[in-house]
Amino acid sequence: MTHANGTYAAASRAAVFEVRDLHVAVDGREILGGVDLVVRAGEVHALMGRNGSGKSTLAYAVTGHPRYQVTRGQVLLNGEDLLAMKPDERAKAGLFLAFQNPIAVPGVATGNFLRAAMKAVRGTEPINAVQFRKELSERMQHLKMDPAFATRSLNDGFSGGEKKLTEMLQLAMLKPRLAILDEPDSGLDIDAVRTVSDGINTVHAQQSEMGILLITHYQRILNYVRPDTVHVMAQGQIIESGGPALVQQLEEEGYDPILARHGIVSTEEVSADGR
Repeated sequence: MTHANGTYAAASRAAVFEVRDLHVAVDGREILGGVDLVVRAGEVHALMGRNGSGKSTLAYAVTGHPRYQVTRGQVLLNGEDLLAMKPDERAKAGLFLAFQNPIAVPGVATGNFLRAAMKAVRGTEPINAVQFRKELSERMQHLKMDPAFATRSLNDGFSGGEKKLTEMLQLAMLKPRLAILDEPDSGLDIDAVRTVSDGINTVHAQQSEMGILLITHYQRILNYVRPDTVHVMAQGQIIESGGPALVQQLEEEGYDPILARHGIVSTEEVSADGR
């Protein structure tokens, strides 16, 4: 495997995240039909595909959404069996999901929410108030966020870009081992995409051992967040993987040639939950 800067990524690097022959059903209908994926420490993987191909289903199944039933397979985080854990235990183990559509929580200040989230993830480890405020201020400064965000209600009245940037702030504060970013570019204009991309790159530079699985439909965010590996998903399986050149190929040719090579009819896919 080759990084975007051309250096060789040693196969000996620890696997942070492993998905082995994962099958997932929603309301009795199989959506994922055998997904295999390995993300090593520090790597950025992009997961691309049309609507309904199963990308978000993978994210929600891995994080423990009750509607997504794993019928077969394994998911490991740092060698531990994620599927044996409750959703909160998965977060404590180092799994993070940035939502495609973050919800607003009126009346709960963003800073207070982050402190509560950190306490929940760390368990009994105490959080010093002065130290927390200092770290929050530094992280917001690195992300070029207005300090006033800390006192505003979480996502309440935020623009799309502000919501996604707040997700990056959560990522920076919680310091997971693996971050799943579910369409961080969804609904954003090009300027907001660049701002959120800068946020992702900033957090990843500070947490160089963190693995990232970035789910997206489009090439544009991958102009700024350079992936080590790109995967194409269709009909609940990863049908093709490659380096950054695969992104450009998809931009120029679309999905049709890849789907055709794998004998998949070129129609918009629709899964049981539209994901």
